Amino acid sequence: MRFRIAAQLASSTTSQKTMLCEQHQFVVSCFHARRYNIEIDLAQWLREQSHVRLNDIANSCSVPRCSVSRLGPRPSASSQTVRGVAADEECRMPSPVMTTEASNARVSELVNMSIAELGRQIRAGTVSPVRVAEACLERIDRLDPQLDSFITVTADRALADAHRAESELARGVDRGPFHGIPYALKDNVDTAGILSSSHSKIFADRVPTQDATIAAKLREAGGVLIGKTATFEFAIGGPSWDLPWPPARNPWNRNYLPGGSSSGSGAAVGARFVLGAVGTDTGGSIRWPAAVCGITGLKPTYGRVSRHGVHPNTFSLDHCGPMTRTAEDCAIMLGAIAGHDPRDPGSIDERVPDYRGSLTGSIRGLRIGLVRHWYEEHGHPELIAAMADAAEALRALGADVQEIVLDDLQDYVDAKTVISTAELFAVHEQDIRTRPQDFGRKLRMRVMPGALLRAEDYVQALRWRAELVTRLMQAFDRFDVLATAGWFAPADPTDPNGTDFFRSRLLATMPFSLAGIPALVVPCGFSRSGLPLSLQVGGRPFDEATVLNVGHAYQMATEWHLKMPPLERADTPESC
Repeated sequence: MRFRIAAQLASSTTSQKTMLCEQHQFVVSCFHARRYNIEIDLAQWLREQSHVRLNDIANSCSVPRCSVSRLGPRPSASSQTVRGVAADEECRMPSPVMTTEASNARVSELVNMSIAELGRQIRAGTVSPVRVAEACLERIDRLDPQLDSFITVTADRALADAHRAESELARGVDRGPFHGIPYALKDNVDTAGILSSSHSKIFADRVPTQDATIAAKLREAGGVLIGKTATFEFAIGGPSWDLPWPPARNPWNRNYLPGGSSSGSGAAVGARFVLGAVGTDTGGSIRWPAAVCGITGLKPTYGRVSRHGVHPNTFSLDHCGPMTRTAEDCAIMLGAIAGHDPRDPGSIDERVPDYRGSLTGSIRGLRIGLVRHWYEEHGHPELIAAMADAAEALRALGADVQEIVLDDLQDYVDAKTVISTAELFAVHEQDIRTRPQDFGRKLRMRVMPGALLRAEDYVQALRWRAELVTRLMQAFDRFDVLATAGWFAPADPTDPNGTDFFRSRLLATMPFSLAGIPALVVPCGFSRSGLPLSLQVGGRPFDEATVLNVGHAYQMATEWHLKMPPLERADTPESC
């Protein structure tokens, strides 16, 4: 279909024209001309929506971004729970109480274990949950100023959780394989009595009175909460330098970004600050950080993990899931958080299997559909080579790997963009009308196009989504899982003035998001510059067990997931 725009701006102010033309250009670039027939009279829209304070919105779009130097370093302080503050106020980090003087090497040894290995050592009595929590806090205090992966470090809570786990296990009370494991939560997840800011000035002082379901489940599983991690603003607006907290950095090189929107979770797990973290994923926000931080990340089936108490991005596409070192660790963490929750309208009452027990490590005879054309058309040469090696490794494990051609990635991206833009505006409409200046610039730029969409556009996008998903699901008539790249390139450089990737990049994560099916990212190599590359595996609805087993088998045969970033050397130069 032809994309027609009837734009009459004669009665608009210059600032309104500038702002709306920029927003409209973004909408046009995302909605392919062949797909929609949208007519928008912007002048009429301005007259009818004058109460939205468009002058404020337009003016706020030109507010200068704060610099990293304005945010300043985060010195140690005696407080053990850190709350976010405005960009022009002092930020504080905790100085955790250490019971013993441990060398950096011993700390690294403790935090470099997998969840599975740490659990074994805790139960064998060779490692104390309290000592591991202290090691995590010490490492964060010493190294996170390089990465800014945490907004809040909950040192008091962490030590209390660890002491409780140690006491319970000593009495024979075992809550399961996550008992005593240090973890972090993305800051859009509600935590009772702890700042839950979504990395936004809008929520800079928001302290919920109740835990999100996923936070409550991890506490019930005996986990040790280390803190709340940085994110893109409301899980969509970033990376941004005009927010109360700086964006997180990549643990492999702080001059590069850790992906998003679960940026802090990816950086924290990659840096070995925690053994696992919760991320959220609408179009790839668990898998992108996992891909570029060299860790393992799982987007479960839509409805598998409750989103109650998690601030929404796009109601119909939001997922929560684990980010860990290994596929086995993802299986352990998923077992702790999966399950039906009647408080989440999207939650589905489906039996939760024993994910860890399903990890046989054998994929002999498994049919794998390799979607090579996606990454060969759009991927970095080093990623293409790494994917060829990964495919051969899967074949060597006995899998039947055959190529399959699916719809063009642009179709998935366009359909998702229309849906998300409409739903994102619905989430933030009240605040964007009344206090637009309190959002970061990038979030404003992503929310505002939703005001220009018609109900017809949203419905057509939902219909288009159904068509794309139907064809994608037909691939599982031939294959047990699909494999492709997790991300098409190494991490992006840290550049406050860089190109907005939402406007310029196709995402291999998007098809599995639209379909709501499980997808796992595992590291599959490194670029010549030392940055991680990744493999993605997608499966049938609620078949996380098979997807995780493929990742587990691959990791048993390779060592990419065992590599540790060179943070201790601190030899990457400062930038911006």
